[in-house]
Amino acid sequence: MGILNTKRIYDPAEESDGRRILVDRLWPRGMKKERARLDAWAKEITPSPELRKLYHTGGIPFEGFAADYLDELEASDEAKAFVEKLRDNLAEGDVTLVYATKNTEQNHVQVLVRWLKHHLEK
Repeated sequence: MGILNTKRIYDPAEESDGRRILVDRLWPRGMKKERARLDAWAKEITPSPELRKLYHTGGIPFEGFAADYLDELEASDEAKAFVEKLRDNLAEGDVTLVYATKNTEQNHVQVLVRWLKHHLEK
């Protein structure tokens, strides 16, 4: 079983990344597709545009954003299907979820990884 990693898309792609999946709704600024070296783009598991905008404009704190995003993931059939795809990918090797945000401590990827790991353990 492979390891699930996260990484900023602006950091150099490495062979050790394994399968690279972009988990942002919007394409990262200034990033060329060739440099990104992506295997997939999983827009369907990102926060809704409304929730993303509310958080980024300061309308809710990170804790509220995280709780609402977890609710969105739990209600999403696409997110549940992604767990199954991810399980298959991890059976073949490592997977790196890549994202663009500068804040590496409080972002949707941290919430997503926690949710994915919980569902992968089931």
